[in-house]
Amino acid sequence: MTTPRHTAEHSTELSADEARRIALRAQGFLGTPDRKAGVRGVLRHLGAVQLDTISVLARSHELIPYARLGAVDRKTVENAYWKDTHAFEYWSHAACILPIEEWPHFAFRRRAYRNRPHWNHDLPDGTYDQVVKQLRTEGPLTATELGGAKKTSEWWDWSGTKVAVERALMYGEVVCVERRGWKRVYDLAERAVPADLLHDELDDTECLRRLVRLAGQSLGVGTRADIADYHRLKGEQVDAVIADSGLVPVTVEGWGKPAWADPAALRTPPRGRHRTTLLSPFDSLVWERARTERIFGFTHRLEAYVPKPKRVYGYFAMPVLAGGRLVGRVDPAREGNTLVAKQVTLDGPKAVPAVAQALLEAASWVDCTNVRVERVDAPELREPLAQELARALT
Repeated sequence: MTTPRHTAEHSTELSADEARRIALRAQGFLGTPDRKAGVRGVLRHLGAVQLDTISVLARSHELIPYARLGAVDRKTVENAYWKDTHAFEYWSHAACILPIEEWPHFAFRRRAYRNRPHWNHDLPDGTYDQVVKQLRTEGPLTATELGGAKKTSEWWDWSGTKVAVERALMYGEVVCVERRGWKRVYDLAERAVPADLLHDELDDTECLRRLVRLAGQSLGVGTRADIADYHRLKGEQVDAVIADSGLVPVTVEGWGKPAWADPAALRTPPRGRHRTTLLSPFDSLVWERARTERIFGFTHRLEAYVPKPKRVYGYFAMPVLAGGRLVGRVDPAREGNTLVAKQVTLDGPKAVPAVAQALLEAASWVDCTNVRVERVDAPELREPLAQELARALT
């Protein structure tokens, strides 16, 4: 890789390939992973790990460290997030696990929720105070243990208790301290958050400056829209602080829009081993569709909520990363001890070994001893893929 070029105006020019490699290293896919830091190191490095209800091979927050570190024990993943209050769950890019040390920097969002004039759910008088009182005397508790999460079986029909505890979560009076059977477990922030972090003293500008810098570091290089999307900030919020964020302006070949980079990412050319792996559709490397298309020339779309007849790549199509490129997709399922590739899309014959490797590693991680391929979009590649898998399994 060449050294980034500097123009007479001292701004940095990056080729599209340089930007791609910087992004891969920033996201933990290029170079030697920090295994000593483990899952907690991945969380701090990324700044946010998205949660989602869908579980095919595993839940998305498990797939994120797996994609970077390899076959991490799944119980180890959960303990790394939740044990000793290392992390908290809050609204960032979406519902995300966040490093506990970032609690003060979400004060701007907690204040915004407290000042919100309208809510979609009504809250009966006294319910909020009752929930806080119950958590103080009996917590930590799930919404069910607090008195029930729903009024009816409809997913949106929350009980007053559930509305109250979720509002308390948004306000920062309550924290989700773990997920138990995918249910949030709530406790009072005053018990769960370390005392030196439990404050809303930082003003909005300081919070935003920190989150913009963190987004730039986690992305390596990004446009205004990329940086705003990482923690779901508004464009004007980014504009207000980016000059003082520590990020530096760059131009990237083919991007067509101004960009900013982490100066540390520009100082050392990214080199090292590329990871070959399946990616969660909610992985921060690919969670923003326009950025994924710009960097990788790869159109990524989660189709879980698309009607089945209209799906192109499958219910939970997972991009395949190899050699720093996105080389295909796999829509997986599990049947007993068999990992089933319901649909495989390959970017040509050269992608076959990488997709086979990614499938085999994922199968081993989830304790599957066999891999079965059902459909390959390019029929002529079905047999080469089957042969590649068979050689490794024998």
